[in-house]
Amino acid sequence: MSKLTIEQQVRVIGALTEGCSIRATERLTDIHRDTVMRLGVSVGEGCDRLHRERMRNLDVNLVELDEQWAFIAKKQKRVKDTDPAEMGDVWLFVALAANQKAVLSYVVGKRTAENAETLAIDLESRITTRAQLTSDGFAPYIGAVNTAFGANVDFAQLVKIYQATPGNDAAHRYSPGSIRGLEKNVIRGNPDEGKISTSYVERFNLTTRMAMRRFTRLTNGFSKKLENHRAAIALHIAHYNFCRVHETLRCTPTMQLGVTNHIWTIDELLDRALATLPETPAPIPPPTTQVPATVARHAMQPFTLRVIRGGKLR
Repeated sequence: MSKLTIEQQVRVIGALTEGCSIRATERLTDIHRDTVMRLGVSVGEGCDRLHRERMRNLDVNLVELDEQWAFIAKKQKRVKDTDPAEMGDVWLFVALAANQKAVLSYVVGKRTAENAETLAIDLESRITTRAQLTSDGFAPYIGAVNTAFGANVDFAQLVKIYQATPGNDAAHRYSPGSIRGLEKNVIRGNPDEGKISTSYVERFNLTTRMAMRRFTRLTNGFSKKLENHRAAIALHIAHYNFCRVHETLRCTPTMQLGVTNHIWTIDELLDRALATLPETPAPIPPPTTQVPATVARHAMQPFTLRVIRGGKLR
């Protein structure tokens, strides 16, 4: 990876952010897939740190919460007791600013109450104003928002009621049933009922599936390791926030938030992400034993034996 030119790195990251798989990127750039993977992971880790450093003190008042399914190595029903804990279902928890279309916080992991709470606490630390939150019907969000915000929030849940759709083809097996009804449940505060919605974050879920190969359904492009999956998500979100112009906003989400004042290029994203990588400490040389100069001088001279009268040997 360190031998790639800046132009080659930009081509690789550009291909990955446009939804290409690792092998497709290899064919497009003529760079080995292992190098593509190493670069993607390094840049993704840098993008994660970049997000956590730059997305602070945000003035937003309308936030939508949702979680998106994927899997690592195999689907949950195929996981064995001897498999690593990271295998199976994995979820992307997202907090999206509805007006600025920016991803404020995200968590990757199992669909648990702990991860919902982690998302809520992280979100609370990034925004500066009282916000209206809307989530889906995932029950742990209630406790998570209460823990993170207390009474300083207007929170509601939008619960969708589905009905089964007949058919056994792929379109029906891997998609939820048709929506039969909606319920708006006010949980805390006084949220504006007209703004209780998760439409924008669900539209972001579509963007994720279109722009990240690992989320494409019914293919072999899924993630094999959780570390690589997290790095790919961090790269996608950083590109979405800093580089991708939103059609409605006519600028990037971070420009709308006031975090940046221009559209970042892939080159600039690479530079900022890799600049946040921790420096590798220089290796410490092993200690050397100091040999006295006189000993070293004598050691370099050849040994000779000389017989002295009296029978002594020197």
